[in-house]
Amino acid sequence: MIIRDEVPADRGEIDRLLRDAFGRADEPELVARLRDDGVVIIALVAEADGRIAGHIVLSRLATQVDGCAVEAAALAPLAVRPERQRCGIGSRLVAAAIAQARRAGIAAVIVLGDPHYYGRFGFSSDLAGKLASPFAGSAFMAVELVPNALAGARGCVRYPRAFRL
Repeated sequence: MIIRDEVPADRGEIDRLLRDAFGRADEPELVARLRDDGVVIIALVAEADGRIAGHIVLSRLATQVDGCAVEAAALAPLAVRPERQRCGIGSRLVAAAIAQARRAGIAAVIVLGDPHYYGRFGFSSDLAGKLASPFAGSAFMAVELVPNALAGARGCVRYPRAFRL
């Protein structure tokens, strides 16, 4: 299996994967809007046996802490073909996306997801808890790629309009 940047020729297969993984059209439509709005920072695919087995997107996320801008990204969506789930593909995609984000100078990544799954990568609801957002609770998590990037008393995130929040 290889992890690589998505290319335009992948988009049809990515759309099918997203529909299969989520059982609806919302995620392929979200990814299309993120692309159209030009806010995608990182979009990776996992390719196995000549097919795309997984996909991940990180997009720009307007973030401030104590009135100062923080270079942050939203991780959404992450998808793996149903028949290939629980084989480590999603974990490899998350690790690769975080590594690429770190190299790109992204200071923090924010996700809404399963705390047990994302906690393995250092995501914490405590870090995200001080960020005003449409989301709250244990599923709203952040990871700092730059130490103390989210340190401060309070902050906020503003999701791109593509999320339709």
